[in-house]
Amino acid sequence: MACAIASAPAAFAQTYPAKPIRIIAAQSAGGGTDLFARMLGQKMSENWKQPVVIENRPGAGGTIGNEIAAKSAPDGYTLILATAGQMVINQNLYPDSGRDPLKELAPIALFATSPLVLVVHPSVPAHSVKELIAIAKAAPNRLNHGSGGGGSPAHLAAELFKSMTGTQMTHVPFKGVAPSVTAVIAGQIDLTFASVAAVLPQVKAGRLRALAVSTPGRSQIVPDLPTVAEAGVPGYDVTTWFGVFGPAALPKDIIAKLNGEVVRILALPDVRDRLFSEGAETSKLSVDEFGAFVRADAARWARVIKSAGIKADPT
Repeated sequence: MACAIASAPAAFAQTYPAKPIRIIAAQSAGGGTDLFARMLGQKMSENWKQPVVIENRPGAGGTIGNEIAAKSAPDGYTLILATAGQMVINQNLYPDSGRDPLKELAPIALFATSPLVLVVHPSVPAHSVKELIAIAKAAPNRLNHGSGGGGSPAHLAAELFKSMTGTQMTHVPFKGVAPSVTAVIAGQIDLTFASVAAVLPQVKAGRLRALAVSTPGRSQIVPDLPTVAEAGVPGYDVTTWFGVFGPAALPKDIIAKLNGEVVRILALPDVRDRLFSEGAETSKLSVDEFGAFVRADAARWARVIKSAGIKADPT
């Protein structure tokens, strides 16, 4: 009997998946999370010969989707494609929520990463990160930086930049990324951090000047742009990411099988090309590496949010 019980998980992993899989996307259809979830689901279905259903459950900054995934049976048939925001940032912005996604959900695999690009209006006399820092230090709070709202990636990226450089700039929140980028183009504000997809066409048209990317290594999408770290702020790292998670009690052998499948999918040329066109890149991480990556990111943002006193917008 003991031998039968011990062998049950392994046997389950060998037969998994034997029925349809559900992937939750805590975003409305058409958004980045939804797009990536459908890319993943299609390739999983083609390989495993099982339907993969994408369930859009937007709301509460991803908390609704997280809760559904966390309360699902830990059998590998309900997964969630989650963002950094809903996994490692929101719990610090909403400390009274009582939710801790790092305890409720198990990390499975990193799906995609994307840098933010530091851009300024062409009238700002800075052609490098060091020049921008010098301007900000010479005239505290003269420069304005925009974001998609309090607690958004652009806001957090700028707050980390200010804390690491000892500069003071005024935060101007907008109702979304697009309005903040538009405000920089119009010269209403001086700078912002935004995704490659949001700013690259404007940079090529000369409406914005790109200074650096936020990730620790140069982006394959804009390889000529230096990183903020190499351009004058050593250790600076802001990486937006998407990852696959499951219920906390998901068996390790199922997690390992899912990780292997995601890694296989990310190696497919058409998947890499599609991610690249969306301003995203792939990284091959084991289950343990991805778990360590998530925990380190959570600790970093907890420090930034606390030290800067960042609050989420009430809306």
